Formats: sequence, structure tokens, C-alpha cells
Amino acid sequence: MGLAGRLFKGDRSVWIIFMLLCLVSLVEVYSATSTLAYRNTYFWTPIVRHATFLLMGFAAVLLLHNIPSRYYFVAILLLPLSIIMLIVTPFIGVSANEAHRWLSFMGIQFQPSEFAKLACIVFIAFMMSKQERFTPGRTFWIVWSGAGLTCLLILPENFSTAFLLFLVSFLMMIIGQAPWKKMTLLFLSLALTGSLSYALIRSVPDDFADKYMPKRAATWVGRIRDFGKDRSENKYVIDNDNYQVAHAKIAIARGGLFGKLPGRSLQRDVLPQAYSDFIYAIIIEEMGLLIGGVGVMLLYIFLMFRVAIIARRCEKLFPKYLALGCGLLIVIQAFMNMAVAVNLMPVTGQPLPLISRGGTSTMLTCFYFGIILSVSRFGAGMSDDEDTGEEEPAEPENTRETPPATAATPPAQDSAGSAGLQPDPPASDCNRPYQVGFGRIRTKMAGSAQKSRFSDWKYPDLIGNKDFPIENGQIHAKMVISNWI
Repeated sequence: MGLAGRLFKGDRSVWIIFMLLCLVSLVEVYSATSTLAYRNTYFWTPIVRHATFLLMGFAAVLLLHNIPSRYYFVAILLLPLSIIMLIVTPFIGVSANEAHRWLSFMGIQFQPSEFAKLACIVFIAFMMSKQERFTPGRTFWIVWSGAGLTCLLILPENFSTAFLLFLVSFLMMIIGQAPWKKMTLLFLSLALTGSLSYALIRSVPDDFADKYMPKRAATWVGRIRDFGKDRSENKYVIDNDNYQVAHAKIAIARGGLFGKLPGRSLQRDVLPQAYSDFIYAIIIEEMGLLIGGVGVMLLYIFLMFRVAIIARRCEKLFPKYLALGCGLLIVIQAFMNMAVAVNLMPVTGQPLPLISRGGTSTMLTCFYFGIILSVSRFGAGMSDDEDTGEEEPAEPENTRETPPATAATPPAQDSAGSAGLQPDPPASDCNRPYQVGFGRIRTKMAGSAQKSRFSDWKYPDLIGNKDFPIENGQIHAKMVISNWI
């Protein structure tokens, strides 16, 4: 195994997707941060900062994918800590864009909601994997007590993140086979509440929200109303209400099929948050619809496809649900960002995972990739290592010497075809050219692993039962039913 094989373990396809997203991020953030570069004395500062976070995230992936996935349940301890941070953030948090989403600790700013998302996913995966210890109804209420409280605390300052976390939690519950009656009732209740809220927002007078509602609530109302506003008469007029969306559309239209090449975007200097919320529009302008638009989208789709394969190969429930939760969060957030850029949904402020410029979001996305790779390596066994799986340990080899070839013939078989049983043949004899007088196969299921048992060896002191592994329907150790090869 070469250096790359020893360094990059787990699912290689996920590694390739991770590297490609990092490459796109470096190129496009360097181009899209031109406005930030103009404001700094040292114009390399924005891209150096972003590259530093990517480098630290890469180191985190290397570390996390070497930790067995069964140990990640300890991240549940982040949930109460995240809840406490979310409670204090509106009071002592750092304000930016009329929202208190950041906390500052020793000069380092971070978003507690990002850590809350990770903790919530681990919590749901752990609880859904332990349903046999509780009744389904009790598990349902325990999960939604933690996830629901987290979403409610995130909601006032960051509606889109609360919605994203709730959607991922709901899908994880469905995958975990939560009680369908309770899930249906929850869905209908929330759908009815959302419909009534939307109707109420549409009926609010223009000046009522600004005068009598909190700033964040007024921002929600304004974005929702602007998204549903009929602009058929003034569709070419750019004002404060549609400024971001209009310039994102201009960037996409300029890009065409093949783009203007990296570094030649014009809208990056006009479009607010071109390096974060609307970086997908800049990607299409510079790299074109085919390579930039469809290519980046396919990377996230293929990531979800690989996560589904990893989850399917997992024998245990916790790593299965953990990988699916991390994959769903990354992919759904990516599609939310892309939908905003093409005006399919209101502006949300969600970054494009691993591509948009950011600190906490970049690091946490790398954490998700590290967890997925750990599950692929230890939970699904998708690695070149021989001892990385979470299977039961193999029995120690018997070092007993091979009996001489002149040993006596096996005893006669009874009417059922069975013979007297002696100690198991040594593992070191598995590849020797023995003739099997009678073979009996017994298969047992142990997750996805199967074992086959043979008896009645040629030599009387070798008569006995021995387990041999079967993978993909093939008997290993160069064995067939009637002969040793």
C-alpha cells in the first residue's frame, strides 16, 4: 500500500468529491472575494484566511476518519452545551446583518447553531439505533424533545438553519422507521401551521412589520413577500427588494453554457455576499452552466449516492443513521443555496457547503466528511485495511502441527451422514490438499456475513467442525464442497 493508500482510507469516491469541492472553493472564493481584497492592505488576506480554514478542515478529516465510528456517540454531549450557547447568544452574541448568530471566545467567533446541528444529528442517530430499548412512542418523544428544542432556539435568529435542521431530523426519523402515525400527524400539523403563517404574512400591511414586529421577523416577512411578488410589469427594474436576486440572474445569464473563465466575473463586484450566499451564481458565470452549474450539482448528488451505499453496507444502525444524517445535511443545504441563487426559493443565507467562504461552516462541513469516511471505513468496511472493520474478532489460530498423511481413515458415518466429532482442524491446514469424505454446509446470518461449516475430514483426528468465511457467494481458502484444491 502506497502513501496515498495509508493516508486516505475509507471510501475513495467520497475523498475525490471532497478534494474537488475544495478545489472549486479555492478558485471561486479567490475570485469572488475581490471586494474584500480591495478593503485590505494586503490583498491576499481573504483567500489566505479561507485556505487556512480549508487546511485545518482537511487535517480534521484525516483525524476523524481514523476514529472508529462507534465512538462518535460521545458527540451527544455537545447537545446540552449547544442548547446553553443558543440560549445566551441573543443576549451576549455578536450582531451582524441584524442578527445575533455568533459568539466570541478569546477573540474567535463561531456560530453555536453549527455545533447544534452536528450534536442533533448524532443524538437522533443514537436514539434511533436504540429503539429496542424503548417503546417506539417513547423514542419519538425523546428525539423530538431534543431536536425540537434545538430548532426552536435557532429559529428566532436563523430561520433557514432551523428549517434545515428540522427537515434533516424529520427525514432521519422516517429512515429510522419512527411510528408513521405520529410522523404523519406531525407533518400535517406543521403543514397547516406553515400555510396559516404564510397567509398571515401575505396579509400583513407594509408598514406593520417594520413598526410592530421584531427586526428578524420583519426580515422574514419582507423576504417571503418579495419572493411571491408579481413583477410582470416591472421585471427589468432593480430595486432594494430584488437587488440580490436580479444580479444573481445577470451572473447566470452572462455565464451561458461554458462561462467566462475563472477570474473574469463582473457581478462579483456588484452582488452582495458573492463569496457566500450567492457563490453558485458566480460559479456559473465563470465556469458555465455545464461545468459549473451542472458539474457542482452532480458532485453533491453523487455524494448522497455514495452515502446511501455506505449506509446500506453498515451492519449496525448507529453508523448507518449517522452517515445518512451527515450526508442529508450537506446535500440539502447545498440545494437550498443553489435554489436561492436561481430564485427558486427566498433568500436564506445558507452557504454552499465546503465551497462558500466561512469559518465555522467550513470546519463543520469537514467534520461531516470525516464522519462519513469513518463510517465507510469502520462501519461499512470500505477500506484496504485488514483490521479496521467492526466485525467480531477472528478466533486465534491453532498452532498444532499437521497430522501425518498416513493417518487412519475416518470412522463410518451413521444413517444421518454425520460422523464423530473431534477438535477443529488447525487454521494453518486450510490450504492443504485434503479430500473431504462428506461435506455438510450450514449457513448462519450475522448481519451481512455468512459462515459455512464443513465436517468429516479424511483424518480421524481432524474430524470436526470448522468455520470458513463466505463472501459474495464464494467459499474462500481455495475450497469446494468435494475437494481441497
